[in-house]
Amino acid sequence: MDVRVRGGGPVEPFFSARDLLATEYDLEQPVVVQIRDNPDERTMVGHYDDRHELIVSRRAATSAMARELALHEFAHMARYEEGHPSHLQPTEEALFLALAGRSVERRKLSHCYQIANHMKDIYADDITLDIGPTAKLVDFMESSLARALVETPSSAPVGWTRLTETADPEITAVNAAFALALLERHDAIDADHRLYDLAAAAAADAPSIPFPQFKTHFRSLGNDPDESEYRKALVDVTRTYALSNEQAAD
Repeated sequence: MDVRVRGGGPVEPFFSARDLLATEYDLEQPVVVQIRDNPDERTMVGHYDDRHELIVSRRAATSAMARELALHEFAHMARYEEGHPSHLQPTEEALFLALAGRSVERRKLSHCYQIANHMKDIYADDITLDIGPTAKLVDFMESSLARALVETPSSAPVGWTRLTETADPEITAVNAAFALALLERHDAIDADHRLYDLAAAAAADAPSIPFPQFKTHFRSLGNDPDESEYRKALVDVTRTYALSNEQAAD
């Protein structure tokens, strides 16, 4: 597995993540890591004919989670190369199928894309949690959810997807369901962990969100779905979120 780091940043986290991934998986295409100075730049992955490309901020590349972040992104690349439906299914197509004929506010539509990313993250992290240590990821999810709850408006992820400056209680509840589901899939969290209390608070802040349903959906995703099965799962969870306020009213 060929990893090339450019931009004058640290190389060790990326090489260490490469070595971890290589214990179980390999990438046919080389990985080019571009470290950029903009601290607010989102981490982005691109797939091309001759390479995978990871763009990451210098702040992320020098953080305590740098190796775990790199391993997570390398796992996405592995899923892409193996042709996993979660990484080939166009998100726009699933959203069109889920929301056809309905009017959805822009805020909730943006959240639907975030939920689609959670679906991808589940399958990427099925790799990372199988081959890498889990303690730092659990701590990261706990601190992310705690921060989101503080930022949630008084009227009222987690995971790898970035939260907005002021957390929306509805997507925060879904993020909490994702975090618990992922960790429970891999027996990476004890039943008395503080994350359960935080998740319960997030669910209470968003009564229109069927929290148990989202957690069950994420946790029970099949390991090897075909294209049709994955599309249906993505359509179902998208529709559940987009129509959650209508369902709560009923």
